[in-house]
Amino acid sequence: MHDPHMSLTEITSLQNPKIKHLVKLRKRRVREDEQVFLIEGYRECLRALEAGWPIEEFFFCPDCFLGENETEMLEILKERGADVFQCSLPVFQKISYRDRPDGLLALAPQHHLQLGELAELDNPFLLILVGIEKPGNLGTMLRSADGAGVDAVIVADPVTDVFNPNTVRASVGTLFTVPVLESSYDEVDEWLQDQGIPMLAATPHTDRLHNKTDLSGPVAIAVGSEMLGLPDQWMDRAEMKVALPMCGAADSLNVSTAAGILMYEVLRQRMSEDLS
Repeated sequence: MHDPHMSLTEITSLQNPKIKHLVKLRKRRVREDEQVFLIEGYRECLRALEAGWPIEEFFFCPDCFLGENETEMLEILKERGADVFQCSLPVFQKISYRDRPDGLLALAPQHHLQLGELAELDNPFLLILVGIEKPGNLGTMLRSADGAGVDAVIVADPVTDVFNPNTVRASVGTLFTVPVLESSYDEVDEWLQDQGIPMLAATPHTDRLHNKTDLSGPVAIAVGSEMLGLPDQWMDRAEMKVALPMCGAADSLNVSTAAGILMYEVLRQRMSEDLS
C-alpha cells in the first residue's frame, strides 16, 4: 500500500476546488479550453508514464487499490515532479467516471501532433478515422492499431474528442503508445499524395475481397462514422476498395470490428512476407 512517509496532501472535502475542477473536466469544452484531460486507471496511467507523457497532478485513494504496484507508481510520479494528492473514498468516487474505480487518476496536458511531425516511415501503415462519433469505438480502434503495429492513427474531421475519458479508457492507454494526429481531408489528401501512400476503403460495392488484395506495401486504411460510413469524398479518393465477406443477414459490421479485420489482414500479409 502507500508509503506513510511520503509527503502528501490529503483531500477529504467534496467542496475542494481541485475536486470541483476535475468534475468539470468531464465536459469537452472545458478540456479544450484548458488543453488538459483525465487519465484514470492503473494500466492507462502506467502507459502514460512509460511513454513519457507529462502528468501535472495525480489523485489516489488506497481504499480502491486492486494490487500492490500503486506505491511504485506514486514514487515515480513524485520523482517526476507531479503534485500528488491522497483522496478519501467519497472524494475519489466523485472524481472517478468508473463504476469500480481502482483509485488512480491523473491530470495531464493535451498534446496535438501534426502530420508534418511524423517521422519518415519505412513501409507506412496508417489508420484514418473519419468522423467517428463514439469515444468507445475510437479507443477500441486505437487499441487494435497498437496491436497490429500501425505507425500512426489520423483522426480526420473529428466528431468525438480524442481526449474523452472513455476514449482513454477504451484504448487501455494505447492512446500514449501510437502517434495520434488530428487533421482535415485536404491536409490528409495532400500528405498522402506527397508520401505516395495509397488509401484503402471497405465497401460492399466491389467484388475485390480484402484478403485477396495485396496490402503488404504502404497503406492508409480509412474508415467512417458509425451512422454514415465513409463520406463520398473519402471513398471516391481511395485507390483501393475492398469488401469484407458478409455471410449472414447483416450488411455491415461495427466500425471498430471492420477496422480491426483490415488492420490485422495487413499485419498477416506482412508477417507472411517475413516468414517466406
